[in-house]
Amino acid sequence: MNIRKGEKKDMKAVLELIQELAAFEKEPHAVEVTVADLENDGFGADPLFYTFVAEVKGTIVGIALYYYRYSTWKGKTIHLEDLIVKEEMRGCGVGFELYTKIIEQGKIDRVRRIEWAVLDWNTSAIEFYQKSGAKILEEWRVAQMDERGISNFLENLKAN
Repeated sequence: MNIRKGEKKDMKAVLELIQELAAFEKEPHAVEVTVADLENDGFGADPLFYTFVAEVKGTIVGIALYYYRYSTWKGKTIHLEDLIVKEEMRGCGVGFELYTKIIEQGKIDRVRRIEWAVLDWNTSAIEFYQKSGAKILEEWRVAQMDERGISNFLENLKAN
């Protein structure tokens, strides 16, 4: 297995893994991002994200996609958006190696926190994270606003 920084040419394989994750998370039609989006957003003058890819025999079998955030309490942090391993490669250490690479990157970058979300029904992931020393913050809830919500909010604001 080889873990390396993702490159623009890898984005087709990255998108395939993102789609596999969406199916695993029971939202197979939720992925809107395209290969072109990934190429433009991750490899321009000011990249919005970075990736590590795991290769076995020249085939990408896993990815970790992350970006930097800023915490008013902690300063610079890493947000691990997704750690994805092809279903047939789960249990072979690929996820552990990618996870380790993200933690090493955090140490290199001197971040004060690495954070990510995990679905409450993904008990194997939760157990893995807890065994590694991560805390699962059960009192926090994720808030999101999709494109429709953004438009509705702004339209309602104008109407009032």
